[in-house]
Amino acid sequence: MLTHIQVSSAKPAAKAYNLSDSQGLHLAVRPNGSKLWRMNFRYLGKQKTLHIGPWPDISLAEARARRDDARKALAAGIDPVLEKKRAKVTAKFAAATSFKEVAQEWIAKCEREGRAAVTLEKVRWLLNMAYPLIGSHPIDGITPHEALAVLRKVETNGRYESARRMRSVLSRVFRYGIATARCDRDVAADLRGALTTPKAVHHAAIIDPHEVGILLKTMDGYTGQAVTRMALRLSPHLFVRPGELRQAEWAEIDVEKAIWSIPVEKMKMRRPHRVPLSRQVLAMIEELREITGHRQHLFPCMGSPRRPMSENGVNQALRRLGYESGEMTAHGFRAMAATLLNEMGQWNPDAIERQLAHQDTSAVRRAYARGEYWDERVAMMQHWSDYLDGLRDTAEAPRAPKTASGNSKVRKPKAGRPRGRPRR
Repeated sequence: MLTHIQVSSAKPAAKAYNLSDSQGLHLAVRPNGSKLWRMNFRYLGKQKTLHIGPWPDISLAEARARRDDARKALAAGIDPVLEKKRAKVTAKFAAATSFKEVAQEWIAKCEREGRAAVTLEKVRWLLNMAYPLIGSHPIDGITPHEALAVLRKVETNGRYESARRMRSVLSRVFRYGIATARCDRDVAADLRGALTTPKAVHHAAIIDPHEVGILLKTMDGYTGQAVTRMALRLSPHLFVRPGELRQAEWAEIDVEKAIWSIPVEKMKMRRPHRVPLSRQVLAMIEELREITGHRQHLFPCMGSPRRPMSENGVNQALRRLGYESGEMTAHGFRAMAATLLNEMGQWNPDAIERQLAHQDTSAVRRAYARGEYWDERVAMMQHWSDYLDGLRDTAEAPRAPKTASGNSKVRKPKAGRPRGRPRR
């Protein structure tokens, strides 16, 4: 057996050599002077070596104690080398216990699962507001009071909807922490009743047929950028969400089949969506191809052509035409289509909802109502484009342009008509 003096006085040689202790433990002396404790053993008939650690960080007594622990593991049928690797991985994983570290791991997981980039961007924005208060705190030590302080900070600015969404995001981070053994409780789940309930947001929309015709005729006179003009003209015919429209890519358009196939990662409800293309839409797409057909996106950003146009592009065009934010929005084209198509009474409401890419709020109904109503949707989209053309052609005149003071002559909608419907 080795002694402390033998270990400390061992000198390096031209080649590495070992000083044996007992029961497989030995000290490996390297030519560079380093001394490492190792243990040789057999496991399932194979010769293996356990690297215990360097001397003098690990003393002779400590090396023997670790050897004894390894022998106990062998007696229990456990490979001490594999056990050491597991312990190292566990320690490394357990070290990342701050709320920010766990949140970043969860975001990385969402990215691997293909969550939409715009969704992840919103999540990061919300979490960045939470990090200054709880980002460095161990996630298992965060109290409901601390989480509530984060939400109250957002609420004080009147951003009730942002606070509601932040609570949901915090809850998902805590649940991920539970799943990865970093915490035992979702403290954000207890705060649902503590927040101010935001009022439902209605995106302004024109849904009176007479006013729709005037809007369409006014849109025909838009003189801004060609890409924005085409996005504006296509919006009422397609009535997809504004983000889905601006991110449309040429590879998704099948002119022969008259279908626009939107991939799952771009959809709010996380399921792929198909849009039948009417004759009018196909004609506008071919017109647009002359402008941006060489780009990735149908509507590229003029300053950064590899990126899609600004999310406010269509809204800004409407403002330029004299339509204020409380009167008409890019998202309002969806409410316009939903309202007028339902009022026609000739289309299955489920077909309209499928075309809007809405998800049924009833889980039971979702399980049984799986039809896509494709043929009806194809006919409906062509009828819708024909209907829009008829409204535009019969409108007496476009809206009056803005005056020098920036105001415009605004037509008031007919009394008793709602201005829009909740965002979905």
